[in-house]
Amino acid sequence: MSEPLKFSSKEVKGWLEKETGSIFVPVHEKAQKLIDEMKKVLENVADVCKVLLENSRKEIEKRSRKTYGKARALNKLARLFVKRIRQIEVPDKVSYDSFQDFVQETRKAFVVTEVDIRNWFPRISPFFIMDRRKFLGVFEKAKESLKELQSFLTKEYVKTKTLEETFQIIDNLLVLQGQLADLEAHRKINENEKASIEKEMGETQQKITDLKNRESLAQLNQIGMEIEKLRKEVKHDLRHLRKPFIKFQSQVFRKGGLTPEQLEKLNHYIEDPFDAFAAEKVGYPMLRRILKKLAGSMSEGKLKLKRDRKRKAEQDIDRILGKNSLDALHQKCRETIIRKKQLSTSTETAKIKENLLKLQEELKQLKRKEKRVESEENTTKRKLNETQERIRNQKKEIEKNVFDFMGKRILIEV
Repeated sequence: MSEPLKFSSKEVKGWLEKETGSIFVPVHEKAQKLIDEMKKVLENVADVCKVLLENSRKEIEKRSRKTYGKARALNKLARLFVKRIRQIEVPDKVSYDSFQDFVQETRKAFVVTEVDIRNWFPRISPFFIMDRRKFLGVFEKAKESLKELQSFLTKEYVKTKTLEETFQIIDNLLVLQGQLADLEAHRKINENEKASIEKEMGETQQKITDLKNRESLAQLNQIGMEIEKLRKEVKHDLRHLRKPFIKFQSQVFRKGGLTPEQLEKLNHYIEDPFDAFAAEKVGYPMLRRILKKLAGSMSEGKLKLKRDRKRKAEQDIDRILGKNSLDALHQKCRETIIRKKQLSTSTETAKIKENLLKLQEELKQLKRKEKRVESEENTTKRKLNETQERIRNQKKEIEKNVFDFMGKRILIEV
């Protein structure tokens, strides 16, 4: 088997036109000639319809009792014929598809017109006989012209249909390749923009890290870690009192027993033991008052608890009230909170936090920008893949059509 002829997409059309010119050009020229002739024929039909329209109008104006009804029917019919002819679209640029559409559209118009002629011309008789004969003569010539077009379409033009379609596919291929080049350029722009954003994000993240490592913030972070540790200690030391606190809260709501301030503090201890404990004054007097009233309620049997839970709660209350077991922890909590406030309100820390917030906002904006660019990148990649697939398919179709039409194997390269 011989090697296929190789062409670029820009070369193949010129080669194909040269190879098939002797076949395609005469057929295409004849198709254009037939279209132009049929256009004149349709104009003739429209003109003779106008004659019917004008003569019937004149007769209507006479108001003759014999011809008035016939004249109105012919006038209406002539208007319909003119409108129908004017609606036929004559193609500006001839192609197999436009030629076929024109033939089909004209045929439909003529078929309906013939039906109207059979139905209405006998009713108009014997009046306007000369006008009707003239119209029928022109219309019969138009039908003969249409037959010629139909014959040419099915016997001659159809042979070059594949070739004409191939020329169109080549044009489409060139357009697709142009689109592909634009998409490749757009993808490159996206890649550069993404790389620039990633670089800027890295630099911004490094600035954020540097600020966080500044001594005052480092100390603040250390204090934060200490607070988390103390938070766990407070929660652990008061763990046996949580359930009694909740039951006592319900009892106070029903029967009273605490001042509003004490009840508010009890709620605080239930919701956040550390914050409530750290906010106490030296000696945590509010907690002591709450515990004393809780112990009294438990000893009087007003607060119902399981035996083991009650025993543990009583031990903790005794340890806190009698042995001041929380003094050291409370002092640590207070001191840590004070240190945090001092550091948080210092001028240096405030400036660092301000700069940190700005950088974090910049980082958020960069991430949003990165997401947008990634979305565009994905869309571009998808369009690239779709366009490349369409180019491959159209190349194969051109190669197949050339082989089917000419028996020659060709290969379209990039």
